[in-house]
Amino acid sequence: MADAFASVEALVRSGIDAGAFPAATIEVGRTAGAIWQHAAGTLTRAADAPATRNDTIFDLASLTKVMATATLMMRAVDNGQLDLDAPLARHFPAWRGEDREAVTLKDLLGHSSGLTAYLPFYRDHSGRIDFERAICTLPLEYPPRTKSIYSDLGFMLLGFLLDDIGGREGSVATQFGRLAASLTDEPLAFNPPREWRARTAPTEVDPWRGRLLVGEVHDENAWALGGIAGHAGLFGTAAAVGAFARAVLGTIAGDALLASPTTMREFITRVDVAASSRALGWDTMLLTSSCGTRLSPSAIGHTGFTGTSLWIDWERDLYIVLLTNRVHPTRENTALRQLRPLIHDAIADAVL
Repeated sequence: MADAFASVEALVRSGIDAGAFPAATIEVGRTAGAIWQHAAGTLTRAADAPATRNDTIFDLASLTKVMATATLMMRAVDNGQLDLDAPLARHFPAWRGEDREAVTLKDLLGHSSGLTAYLPFYRDHSGRIDFERAICTLPLEYPPRTKSIYSDLGFMLLGFLLDDIGGREGSVATQFGRLAASLTDEPLAFNPPREWRARTAPTEVDPWRGRLLVGEVHDENAWALGGIAGHAGLFGTAAAVGAFARAVLGTIAGDALLASPTTMREFITRVDVAASSRALGWDTMLLTSSCGTRLSPSAIGHTGFTGTSLWIDWERDLYIVLLTNRVHPTRENTALRQLRPLIHDAIADAVL
């Protein structure tokens, strides 16, 4: 089997040599388990940097949206705590105005709420109260449900909502921590403990915080929220993400591992918004997607700003985890964008 992935290894090595990222890990698997794992490069570009290993921990960035936030939203729906079609104003009183009164939780999950993609709130705000007020009173960029613009802001609100309904279940981090422990023994958590740092791939030399970030969330807005947010904050290994992917596959197939299979299928169905590839939390496959051209049209996935991705071709019982720290030492490096689809196509050639 290893020989079948030689072209994948060569592509990863070419990315390292070209400076697309210093460190990368990959896990490819099916419901029954991983079928191939690979680690390449070093944690930084320093001459004495430790080698990347299969147990290297990465800042998963926006994989948080599907692994934590969307999953906990599914569970809340199943528990009768949330109605996806309810007006958002029911949960956030500051969300007022004729232009936004019809916006629902489903619109936030599908990135079609009218909210802008991103704003650097961390420069002037800290903590939930400030962030929530700023997002809820922000003028909408477009009429809701007329198009889809990928937005961190909507997922911040979803994270706040999950905290509110947690009750005895606790915060998002606590709720997800229990879920993660039921899926894997691999590292997978918000605000990782200090003892993980020696095997954590550094991200950026951040000019705002004035230091190299190691085991500290890269996303500044998540950092200003204490490292725990609906849009970013998770850290983990490729094997941990792989364990989550197997739970997705099992849930779609009918085993209620993450949520009821009916709810899971609703969340992976593309929303009815013009020109949108988005499902609820998840993205879906296009020929221009980061997953390349070989996966099924029904494939679902997500990327993370730090250089991470997860794609699941559930019709073919296949998942692909690719974790890198492409933002080291700077986020200005975008070379992974061209390489990632090629890596996925090469993996598809090896296994399909």
